[in-house]
Amino acid sequence: MKIIKDPVHGYVEADALTLRLLDSMPVQRLRHVTQLGFANLVYPGANHTRFEHSLGTMHLAGLMCGNLGLDDGETRLVTTAALLHDIGHGPFSHVTEPVMEEFTGRSHHQIDRLVREGTIAGVLEAEGIDPAEVCAVVSGEHRLASIIHGSLDVDRMDYLMRDAHYTGVPYGTVDAHRLIRCTVLAESGIGLSEGGINAAESLLIARTLMRPAVYFHHVSRIATSMFVHALREEVQNVPGVDACELVRMDDAACMERLKHSPHAITRDLACRVYARDLYKRALYVGEDRVNAAALQQNLGAARERDLARAIAGTAGVPEDEVLVDIPRLPGPLSMEVRVRNSHAMVDIEEVSPLINTLNDTRRQQWRLGVYTTEEHRHAVEQAAMEVLRVKRATKQDKLVVA
Repeated sequence: MKIIKDPVHGYVEADALTLRLLDSMPVQRLRHVTQLGFANLVYPGANHTRFEHSLGTMHLAGLMCGNLGLDDGETRLVTTAALLHDIGHGPFSHVTEPVMEEFTGRSHHQIDRLVREGTIAGVLEAEGIDPAEVCAVVSGEHRLASIIHGSLDVDRMDYLMRDAHYTGVPYGTVDAHRLIRCTVLAESGIGLSEGGINAAESLLIARTLMRPAVYFHHVSRIATSMFVHALREEVQNVPGVDACELVRMDDAACMERLKHSPHAITRDLACRVYARDLYKRALYVGEDRVNAAALQQNLGAARERDLARAIAGTAGVPEDEVLVDIPRLPGPLSMEVRVRNSHAMVDIEEVSPLINTLNDTRRQQWRLGVYTTEEHRHAVEQAAMEVLRVKRATKQDKLVVA
């Protein structure tokens, strides 16, 4: 047994199985994949990686398994899945997820190939752990999956605490130990005893406040849109490029590849992101001013490019100098979580009226963005208003409520 010092959780224990997995190439690669993509362009301290997050998730998963009374075999399965749950991430984590899904047909949760082949497969086989079961836990298809893949899972607990620590944003406060002590196993997955409601609410509040401050900060969204467009241009226009190879790279390798691309558009965008010479917001509006539900249909990078071309054509500017960013509307919080009170298991919404308020807040935080160069901002704004049928702001919208 070895002890690893973690800045968030203190001391994390690593047994022989954990150490062997940590030494594998897919896990070591996570040292070079940043947790928050381009959030470090806003928060200079946000350079933490998927490696330390994976360690933290494993640590919390072990604590939850102990609280739930799982046996040694179940605990080893869950903690192994927690340690390996992010090995499928592409460069810059969620930044490259749309490209991965579009051109390789998989998401970062699908880790079958990485777990069934190479060093990790050998380690799991030697320890009597079924790789298929590990994959099922990670993908959310196992009866214990909600420990790391649910509404109140240890993955979320760790990343909220860790992201708040490294960004310096004071919103990610989560009482993880209280929450873990109040978890119970229910037929639908992880449930809560009634004493855990306040801790659960604090996690959901943290998620809600961290969205606009960190995860959907407009600077990070602009850099992400630029990098995704650069990566798509590389895959579609440079002969011989393998999308699978690109998304298996780490951050530095992928950035250098794009910065030195033979394709001018890719090269220019990557260099601008690297130098933080970013596009600006031409339009940034909420759900109240666009038909967000209609825009969600067939949503993806290809649809966003079609809209960007239409806006660029209307504005009379080069099409690669317009980017459209349409995030998915946030889903409702905690639909799966059940609370055990003195009488029965009930939906958390029945005992926490705060949940509906948070869901309303999350919807109000949603923003559609259209980004372009400084010189084209006005023309692109006018064109975007027309193409996207954006409602004009009224005087009432602009009133400040005292």
